[in-house]
Parts: sequence; C-alpha cells; structure tokens
Amino acid sequence: MDKPADALQRLRRVHEDAAVAVLRSAGALSRAELTQRTGLSRTTLFSIISELIERDAVVEVEALPAEPRGRGRPAALIALNPSAGLLIGLDVGRRRVRLAIANVAHEIIATGMADIPAGADAPAQAEAAVRLVRRVGEEHGIRLGALEAIGLGLVGIVDDPSLPAGTVPARHAPVARRLAEEFGVRVAVDNNARLAALAESTWGAARSVGDLVYVRWSVGVGGGFVVGGRLLRGAHGAAGEIGHVSLDPEGPPCHCGGRGCLERRIGSQALLEVCAARGIALTGLDALVAAAQDRVPGVCEVISAAAADLGRILADTVVQLDPERVVVGGEFASLGSLVLDPIRQAIDGLALPKIGRRIGVTPADLGVNASAMGAIALLLNEEPAIPGHLRP
Repeated sequence: MDKPADALQRLRRVHEDAAVAVLRSAGALSRAELTQRTGLSRTTLFSIISELIERDAVVEVEALPAEPRGRGRPAALIALNPSAGLLIGLDVGRRRVRLAIANVAHEIIATGMADIPAGADAPAQAEAAVRLVRRVGEEHGIRLGALEAIGLGLVGIVDDPSLPAGTVPARHAPVARRLAEEFGVRVAVDNNARLAALAESTWGAARSVGDLVYVRWSVGVGGGFVVGGRLLRGAHGAAGEIGHVSLDPEGPPCHCGGRGCLERRIGSQALLEVCAARGIALTGLDALVAAAQDRVPGVCEVISAAAADLGRILADTVVQLDPERVVVGGEFASLGSLVLDPIRQAIDGLALPKIGRRIGVTPADLGVNASAMGAIALLLNEEPAIPGHLRP
C-alpha cells in the first residue's frame, strides 16, 4: 500500500505535468490563464509554478502591454525554459554515431554525426559518442549541465530498456556506462531500429497510426512494431528482429548464430558481393545506393530482387500483426519505387487479400536521425521532461 507521502508526491507530479503540457501547447501564459486552463486551484498552481521556477524548468517573461500607452507594469508570463530539461538521443550504429538534442518543449535544437572507425570496439564507440555530445554542445552553446537523461540506440537485442547509472548490464556497459559516468544522468537503452519505429510513430510517417510495422534496411536489416500505440519489445527484447528470420536453414552462417538469415541475403555487404560476382565493383553501402540512383546496369536488378525478398518476409509479418501501415527506412528507402514497389507487390500478393491491399507502404520521413530522435521519444514516453524528474 502506498504511503500518504508517496501518493501526494505522485499527485503533485500529475499537476506539474498538466502545467507543463499547457505551456508546451499554448506558449507563455499568465498565472491566471494557467489556473484556468489546468483546472487547478490558484494556491496549487502558484505553488507548482514557484517550484518549477526554482528548478529552472520555467521562467518568468515580461508580457507586452495590451496598449502601447497603457499604464502600469505588464503582468509577468510563465514560459518553459528553453535551456532547461535537455534530453539527448544517441544512435550508435555500425559505421556512425548520430545525435539529437531536445529542449523541454520537445523541440530538436541540435543534431550531429561522427564516423566510427572500421572495427572499433564498444569502448571506442563510447568515446566517440562522448566526444560527439561535447562537440555539438560547444558548437551550439548548449549548457550540458541542464541535461536530464540520455536515450541510447544500439544494434542488436536489448532486453532491458531501463538502465540506471551504475546498474548497466555488462553487454551494454561499454557505451551506456561511459555515458552515465560522463554526464551523471540516467541512460535508457533500446534497439536502434526499434527506436526509429518509435520516432516515425511519434513525429514521422506514422504519427497518426496506432499499428505499425517499421523496417530499416541498411548495412543490416532491423525493424520495430508499434501495436495499439505502444512499442513492442517482446519477452526477450527481440521484437522486430526481422533481419534474422531464416530464409534458408542451410544457408550461409550469420553473426547471430543462425543460418540463411534475411540480413545475410539483403544486407549491404551481401548485395555488394552479388554485384561483384556480376562484375560490378562497388565499395560500401553509399556507393551501392549511389549506383542504383544512377541506374548503373545490373545494380537496380540486384536491389529490386532483394526488396522482393524483404517484401515476402513483411507479408508474413503483416498477416501476424495486421498493421495499418508499413514504413521503410534506412539508406535503401531513398531509392523510392525501386524498393517500395517490390515490397508492396509482395504484400499485396502474399498477405491475406482482405488486409494486404489495405495496408499502406511508405518511406520513412525522418531520415538519418530517426533512431536518435526515437531515443528522445523513448525518454518522453517514460516520463515528462521536467527538470528534476529524470535524475538517477
């Protein structure tokens, strides 16, 4: 049973959340206007605002007088402090670290990217992430002392999305623990493709969609499912790992321990090998995508066939989850109809007729920063970005 003090604290946080939500949607307001819009008593509202001012969550700003020649001092307005309650989202991929920083109003105020050296281990990735945060903070004049929490996207299965500082599981410790120690805030971790799905459902191509299948096709293949408006993680943190569905149990071994995985067939390295076997020498994912954009003979056929393979797996997924929309992200999604048409055709032809043709297949909206933005959405879905609420 809850103690009375705990219940009162939760009630106060509900009231704080209500005040912050009104300021976020309406902008600066007087205390009287806030009292009216929140439905809180004058005494409760004034007490909450005083505490939020002490925590730098909100600031007082001077209102312009209604009449230029009006008498008296204009009433002070209450506004969210744009330099407080910072949240950072990081996407640590195989080749790059990407960063997004959001303020208390949930506005993205800075982004950044840093390359990861080939073959870099987890500690090296962690240092790259720390340097990127410091560099972007300095470039944009962002006070990192106002940082409340960090969301972190990583490749692979993440079975515990909540990683308080000092209790990071060993598998994720080199990156997550380093960030927690460096910045002294809580670090929340999830799979980076799953976070991209969360971002697209929050701000992007599926922001009005409650049931979504997202796939990111890049160096590897990952995905994320939103069911009933909630991100699906599964019992073991593996929901969305469609890149490791086996197409051929006797196929080539995959780094996951399986054989014949979808990623081993349509990941960028596999497609580069297919192109090389056809006498088309390309180096890296970017070169492969550029060649397809330039309609280099043979390359488009290779990628289109791979998209059809992906579509067949997505058709099975669609039958099982019955989403409203399929969103395709990653570098290959930039090729538009070359990849979207084979995927759509596979879903139309293989999914249940009553649902296959009713499901939209669209490219992602948020581009390369989707996972970093999803890491911020992860924090926002857990708790509101009010300074003092997200400390470890």
